[in-house]
Amino acid sequence: MRTGSEPATARSALRARFWLSLWGLAWAVFGTAAFALAGHPGWAAACGVLWLLITVDMTVVLRHIRQGPHYQPGRDVPPYRPPDGPPFPEPPGHRHPHRGPPGHHHP
Repeated sequence: MRTGSEPATARSALRARFWLSLWGLAWAVFGTAAFALAGHPGWAAACGVLWLLITVDMTVVLRHIRQGPHYQPGRDVPPYRPPDGPPFPEPPGHRHPHRGPPGHHHP
């Protein structure tokens, strides 16, 4: 059931992110070494930057996994309870879609 609060209560599949990061890390290391040995410093640098980004992402993922159920709830932890009421307040001056323009009245 969609409540509109998903951005605030969404959960990340941290274990899947970890394994995908590990896979990407292996390829980034391989690409950096292969391009450096092949004499393509630009591509080696690009793979090196990717290697750095993947390492930072893995560090964040591992930190969140270690912080426990707030970031990585197990199967025994129920989903966050959606907030009561509308998920976001209507902006000021918002018109209901079924009402006509301001000042227009139906007979």
